[in-house]
Amino acid sequence: MVLSESDRAGQAQGPEPAPTFVLEPVRGWVPLHLHDLWEYHELLYFFIWRDVKARYRQTVLGVGWAVIQPLMTMVVFSIFFGKLGQIPSNGIPYPIFTFAALVPWQLFANALAGSGSSLIMGQSLISKVYFPRLIVPTAAVLFGLVDFGIALLVLFGLMIVYGMPLTFAILTLPLFILLDLATGLAMGYWLSAANVQYRDVRYIIPFLTQIWLFCTPVAYPASMVPQQWQFVYSLNPMVGVVEGFRWALFGGAQAPGLPVLISAVVVAILLVSGLFYFRRMETGFADIV
Repeated sequence: MVLSESDRAGQAQGPEPAPTFVLEPVRGWVPLHLHDLWEYHELLYFFIWRDVKARYRQTVLGVGWAVIQPLMTMVVFSIFFGKLGQIPSNGIPYPIFTFAALVPWQLFANALAGSGSSLIMGQSLISKVYFPRLIVPTAAVLFGLVDFGIALLVLFGLMIVYGMPLTFAILTLPLFILLDLATGLAMGYWLSAANVQYRDVRYIIPFLTQIWLFCTPVAYPASMVPQQWQFVYSLNPMVGVVEGFRWALFGGAQAPGLPVLISAVVVAILLVSGLFYFRRMETGFADIV
């Protein structure tokens, strides 16, 4: 075989060097590069599947843990708020009224807990291998969809037991699930990036989650809040999520349009600002973590 001059020159020079990524600190605004999530989508799936296996490996009840926590919380709320406190539930049986709110709330609470510590837990990988760091908290939030799906099936079973028929409002349920996920992602980006810089954030997350629970209409209807405080109350994005979730399941004379709209605007602001903050801090993760 006769080699051309270009082929002989290529062999003499050897193989082309592998591409090198250089991460340097930047100033000011940085591009989001959200297309990186799609380019590394297989890695995103791997992280989610890794968390699923780690969660349910060598467990006695397996996926039952996804149901036990909201069910036990429902029982406690039903006894102390429903029976003893006589909290109204808009004509819906109180146990299912509470459980319908605990399902989306649990997705959000797991997103806070998982994403907040995700970068610290993955520090050995972050400091050695390049990949978009945004994948780490995103995978921690999306992993919660597994528990959410199981709890949602139990909720549908409870609705059958209590004789609660579905209405056409159920068609809007995916929108409120997306709003719930967006809320979890928005807070996850903020908390995960802040936790790298300030390690005491991990101690704030459980306290924040507990306070946030009682600021959200889980154990009580949003109608109990005085009218003059409704706008301020709706600035909590989980108000629109929970109220919209209940309306999609049980229907009602009037859709919670204003709370949902306010929640959507707040979530959009938190999500965009959280993405910029995360990308701004990202270049220093490997050095700090």
